[in-house]
Amino acid sequence: MTQTTRPPRTEGRGLAARVSLGRLFAPPTTEFVLIASTALVLTVFGWVMVLSATSAKPDPWDGALKQGIFALLGIPLMLLISRLPVSFLGRIAWPALIGATALQLLVFVPGLRVSSYGNTNWIRIAGFQLQPSEFLKLTLALWIAYVLLRKRARLGIWHHVFIPVVPVSVLVVGTVIGANDLGTAMVLVLITLGCLFFAGVKLRLFILPLIGGVIAVLGYALTSDNRMKRIMSAFNPEACDPTRECYQAVHGMWGMANGGIFGVGLGNSQEKYGWLPAAENDYIFAIVGEELGLIGCVLVLALFAVFAVGVFRIVRRSDDPFIRVAAGGIGVWIMGQALINIGVVLRVFPVMGVPLPFMSQGGTALVSVLAACGVLLAFARTLPQSDPRASVQTPRGRTTATAGRVAR
Repeated sequence: MTQTTRPPRTEGRGLAARVSLGRLFAPPTTEFVLIASTALVLTVFGWVMVLSATSAKPDPWDGALKQGIFALLGIPLMLLISRLPVSFLGRIAWPALIGATALQLLVFVPGLRVSSYGNTNWIRIAGFQLQPSEFLKLTLALWIAYVLLRKRARLGIWHHVFIPVVPVSVLVVGTVIGANDLGTAMVLVLITLGCLFFAGVKLRLFILPLIGGVIAVLGYALTSDNRMKRIMSAFNPEACDPTRECYQAVHGMWGMANGGIFGVGLGNSQEKYGWLPAAENDYIFAIVGEELGLIGCVLVLALFAVFAVGVFRIVRRSDDPFIRVAAGGIGVWIMGQALINIGVVLRVFPVMGVPLPFMSQGGTALVSVLAACGVLLAFARTLPQSDPRASVQTPRGRTTATAGRVAR
């Protein structure tokens, strides 16, 4: 009896190929479009404003050229990170935080650290200056999300919430405080609290960290007469010396007032001609207000609002605890830092040296925030498509919606 060999079935392979192609050519989610578009627009808009703010300096193209180079490095990095699997981002959380903390410790090496207005939170290596604490923001958010994911069944027990999250976060924040950078330290505290909140930690467990944070900030402020004057100026602007501690704050407000509704025109700022020392850095929003007026300021706020919508849509739609916590922490970081920076310019908050994300001059800050956007885009790719036409018809007639979901 002759036995015939059946040819191998290729239906499953054909289906798998169709599903893979469906994933490859599936349209991006709404969250992906919101985050990517606003990140790109804010980066380009920020570069234009940096070019305008530095046009009054002896070398007007130097600052804008450096910012443009870092933008050309950061944008491809954002797109590259957006293609990484979410599981990979979780696996590198521990080594990434350890590496970023080790890099931050270099600010205590006398031959490497760079000081600016008493802040020694920069290092210079091979002619390049960078701020290592910017990388701590992203790595801390990923690390807390990874740790809380492993403890998600015990988040109602206080010691499982605090250990190791609080001790490690205190250590990380301490390396920044040691370099006299209160603004960045406060942003790191916001990231920690934001991750705990989006992890579903009970609100009563926040009381102890909040009390400890307030005591630490007060103690840190009381050790410096200059810091106390800047803090008190937010409550009583008239008591602050406009020629010393409040010099920059006063000129930032004058620039905003000079802009009015429509502004004096792009490139026509007066404050950037030596009156506003950090015009291209922490006070870039004041230049926006002076040159583009209230309309330009509202545009910047609207772009950040759209960005926030994209981030918190990821938090709301994702069923992955790691994604929810990490995206929430990153969103609190970027939006909180933006609100602090704008509040400083408007004299709602004391001067803290916090840059405006995407827009302030600073290569390390720009690359780190674009890398964080890449992580958010990687999260957005895992969300299911809401379009029912993205479903795939199986050989048995059953409809599956896997074509619109990207494998992690």
